[in-house]
Amino acid sequence: MSEPKSPTPTPGDTYKGWLFKWTNYIKGYQRRWFVLSNGLLSYYRTQAEMGHTCRGTINLATANIAVEDSCNFVISNGGAQTYHLKASSEVERQRWITALELAKAKAVQMQAESDDSGDDFPAVSPNSGQGGDCRNTEIQSTLRTLNSKVEDLATCNDLIVKHGSALQRSLSELEGLRVAVDMGEKVKQVTERATLFRITSNAMINACRDFLSMAQSHSKRWQKALQTEREQRIRLEETLEQLAKQHNHLERAFRGATVLPPSFSNPALGNKGGVSGKADASDEDDDNEFFDAMEEPAEFITVPADPKYHRRSGSNISGISSETGTDDQLVNFDELSLASNPESPQPLELEPVRQRRTRIPDKPNYYLNLWSIMKNCIGKELSKIPMPVNFNEPLSMLQRLSEDLEYYELLDKAAKSHSSLEQMCYVAAFTVSSYSTTVHRTGKPFNPLLGETFELDRHRECGYRSLCEQVSHHPPAAAHHAFSEKGWTLRQEITLASKFRGKYLSIMPLGSIQCIFEKSNNHYSWKKVTTTVHNIIVGKLWIDQSGEIDVVNHKTGDRCHLKFAPYSYFSRDVPRKVTGVVTDKDGKAHYVLSGTWDEKMEFSKIMQSSKGENGTEGKQRTVYQTLKAKEIWRKNPLPEGAENMYYFSSLALTLNEPEEGVAPTDSRRRPDQRLMEEGHWDEANAEKQRLEEKQRSTRREREREAVKAASSPEEGAHPDTYQALWFEKIDDPVSGETLHIYKGGYWEAKEQGNWDMCPDVF
Repeated sequence: MSEPKSPTPTPGDTYKGWLFKWTNYIKGYQRRWFVLSNGLLSYYRTQAEMGHTCRGTINLATANIAVEDSCNFVISNGGAQTYHLKASSEVERQRWITALELAKAKAVQMQAESDDSGDDFPAVSPNSGQGGDCRNTEIQSTLRTLNSKVEDLATCNDLIVKHGSALQRSLSELEGLRVAVDMGEKVKQVTERATLFRITSNAMINACRDFLSMAQSHSKRWQKALQTEREQRIRLEETLEQLAKQHNHLERAFRGATVLPPSFSNPALGNKGGVSGKADASDEDDDNEFFDAMEEPAEFITVPADPKYHRRSGSNISGISSETGTDDQLVNFDELSLASNPESPQPLELEPVRQRRTRIPDKPNYYLNLWSIMKNCIGKELSKIPMPVNFNEPLSMLQRLSEDLEYYELLDKAAKSHSSLEQMCYVAAFTVSSYSTTVHRTGKPFNPLLGETFELDRHRECGYRSLCEQVSHHPPAAAHHAFSEKGWTLRQEITLASKFRGKYLSIMPLGSIQCIFEKSNNHYSWKKVTTTVHNIIVGKLWIDQSGEIDVVNHKTGDRCHLKFAPYSYFSRDVPRKVTGVVTDKDGKAHYVLSGTWDEKMEFSKIMQSSKGENGTEGKQRTVYQTLKAKEIWRKNPLPEGAENMYYFSSLALTLNEPEEGVAPTDSRRRPDQRLMEEGHWDEANAEKQRLEEKQRSTRREREREAVKAASSPEEGAHPDTYQALWFEKIDDPVSGETLHIYKGGYWEAKEQGNWDMCPDVF
């Protein structure tokens, strides 16, 4: 029963030997030299070729190992490579099978670790030194090696169970034999299975020995390293405690000083008497009212103002200039006005207010076949491609413009402000609030038809009325006019330009927005930022707003510069961040605004400003000392179930609600939009295509009449271009811009019920 000693395969070691490989039907099996190393099985014609010529290699991580008979086995990686191999004996075949299975298990484990290697690096502290990096790398490498050894032990255990069961079956069969002739054959079979069991057991023993040796060699080193880390942590905690005490002492010393540091000195306060250290110590709790320093924007940073600006004692106010005293009164007014947000309704309303709807039909989950769209686009002009309503939401662009008035209370408060700078803060917050409804609204609004209108009459509930009209088709332009009994008027004309850039779509609103307050005659104007729709081709759609806005008061010269930071995966700032500074005509900063365009905005009164350190781009940033930030606007929560209703806000849910008495050109009467809201998308697509074709026919007829008028010999004949019904195009003398202004007559026509002048749009 003795047989020549063969090397026992050890997990992780290189295994070599001769095997017969099937080549073709002419040559059959040929003797080749095989080498198993690092999860790769390679073969050569001779051992001499190992240094220069490899005939083939197969990766065991993705390979399948199958045994055909006592000596033959097959290795395949899914069809691309297949090796039909034959060993000289069953024992030799089993040695190779054992080595291949161990190598495959290790290769699979290494591949999984390679895929997850990115998770290992964050475990290393970025602040640790070179020695710490090496130590962590060594520990991770040791852990990976030990884990690999454990996997080898598990594989060997499975093989031992497999071969042990086979050996047990053979012994049971041997006991049941009574014929001497069959005894010899069974004894030989039992001997071979016992040999296989011994080979597998030796592999298990070797793996256990390697694991135990490695664990013992690293045990003392890990214990010592753990003790060192504990001592270092204790030292760091003691150092941190000392630094905290020193910092507290320096703060007390700073508050007790009679003069400010030179970097924060203010000429207007140079003659002011000092404050005693006793008074500062008694007001130590005032520090709790200061806000933390904001994360650094690109242009400026803010820090808490000196405690003396928060005190209202006569000795502290006497040295401040009259301008600063007026600003302190404004801060008190802000605290009172911001305490009640939104503004409580006036108790003068006696008539019952109409109950608006709070739900619309849930959005159906219709499958969209892109090919059914693309095949209809072949040979057609881009402007004539019918886009299905699957990409839309059941609102028109005119209704989306009217959504800017959701936070009209900000303009109501601005109308009551006695300071133009404070009024600027409210107008700037209103500017930011108009983007809050877009964060989840990835659906495209319906393009308005030429002459289409939309009225939003909230005079009884909110005190304002709004009217929109599509005044141009090429390029598409919409005019908007809203006025309130609280003393403000809002008007805008928006033209959209878009650019498709592969992965995202950029929507750039062109035109300006103006707001006029009757009491102060302050005239504000600003423009919109760029809207970007990401993941147009693949992935989940999401919206971002980026760019800069300058809100200008043309009467006083005040200005607010708002910056919408674009989303960046690597930025440390909060997503959708907005920052701004309110300055007067001389460029002096008075307020700082900060927040996000999808949640809330806060503003802070600036008490002092100075030049700080250079930023990352070499520009010198301004340091503003500000009072505690006050919330000026917060987004209203979405209604329940908004995710099933196109993420509409409470106001958006009411915009397409049917109303009596509106003009026949109103968006509420648009049939394709109504069908989509009700869930009849196939009918909505057909109706949408009919309306678009009708608009093209009307345009061609208007162009023919214009050509005929141009060729007429009559004096004064001219091309009959389209004229808006409720708006007229004028040059604004204040802002210097040309835009459509409401010329009146709509609400009078509604009261009389006379819509004879309205065109046939739908």
